[in-house]
Amino acid sequence: MRFGSGFGWLWSAYAVSTYGTWIAFGAFPLIAVRVLHSSAFEVALLEAAGLAVAAIVAVPLGPWVEHRSKRPVMMAMDLVRFLAMASVPVAYVLGLLSYGQLLAVSVVSGAASIAFTAASGAYLKHLVRSDHLLIANARFEGTSWVATAAGPPLGGALIGLLGPVVTITADALSYLLSALAVLRIRGGDVAAPRDPATRLRGADLLGGWRFILHDRVLRCLFLNSILVGGLIMATVPLLAVLLLGDHHVPAWQYGLAFGIPALGGLVGARLSARLVRRYGRHRVMTVSGWLRSLFPLGLAFIHPGITGLLTVIVVEGLLITCMGIFNPIYATARLQRTPADHAAQVLTAWSVSSKLVQATLMVIWGVLATLTSPLSAITVSGVLLLATPLLLPKRTHSSDPGVSDAVTPN
Repeated sequence: MRFGSGFGWLWSAYAVSTYGTWIAFGAFPLIAVRVLHSSAFEVALLEAAGLAVAAIVAVPLGPWVEHRSKRPVMMAMDLVRFLAMASVPVAYVLGLLSYGQLLAVSVVSGAASIAFTAASGAYLKHLVRSDHLLIANARFEGTSWVATAAGPPLGGALIGLLGPVVTITADALSYLLSALAVLRIRGGDVAAPRDPATRLRGADLLGGWRFILHDRVLRCLFLNSILVGGLIMATVPLLAVLLLGDHHVPAWQYGLAFGIPALGGLVGARLSARLVRRYGRHRVMTVSGWLRSLFPLGLAFIHPGITGLLTVIVVEGLLITCMGIFNPIYATARLQRTPADHAAQVLTAWSVSSKLVQATLMVIWGVLATLTSPLSAITVSGVLLLATPLLLPKRTHSSDPGVSDAVTPN
């Protein structure tokens, strides 16, 4: 299916920045552990504080993005992310790199990423017809997982050859390329109308959350997604400490452990629209949503050696395949239920909430890992994930088995 050159350039911008991000996967924890000699709690705090402060800074960005043309916003956020990330290799070469700078870069790049995601999501809704959104989202999802598969191994190899900050340099350059791709988009833009005499009020900052909570299906998807994402992300810095620190896994093997399973995400994304056409959106979303909550418990069986590394690969592969199926369906339902003049605010509220929950859970799990062990904390996360599918919406009546399949909350 052809979507036009505008979608092609938007897709290219997403692809190049996503590849840059995944090439730099684990770079901050790796620098924190091996260059700055940070503890497990400090690594968790680095991830968590960056997410939390970035989310708070991004709260006013939703209404701001909503009432502005989306392409200039995307390009501006790409330039901000470039400058923030480029400061890390410069400081490293000068011998000035510090834990505080890593934290500041996390905040700035995180807030800019939230604004970029809100603008690009609203612009995607403008570019693509509603009945084609599932296929478009599946293409973005597939691209993300291919980048996840290729990026970490390549990043690990680059770290081994050239040092720990070379991947951050690649990530910085990817944002420049993303901005150039957005610049090539031709045609109309989208911005919600606003009375010039009306000032932004404090209540306007909560508009995205009000809309989400008012729509019962969005509310269910919102609660499910932020809890699943939070519990999974809470284990990421702990896995870095466990594998890189406790088990002394080489950087290239660490990259492979998260790169190979991502191929399952590509398979899942390619299957998502086909499964929906055959079985209906609700059934596929429910089954894949349940399965993605089951597999993380397998990480409780990680142990030193090659079999432990294979355990990570198998568990992550099954989890990511289910996510590859689920994510395009959920992202499509979210856009279809959100009017164009609320899209940026809803997406910003969603991202802010997700990052705040992730940050909170990272801190909690960092404390838990300090009091017990990283493996014990990872196991607790897996157990709690088993309850999250109860928040998924359910269908109360049958409809077309295609993407318009109706869902309502529990």
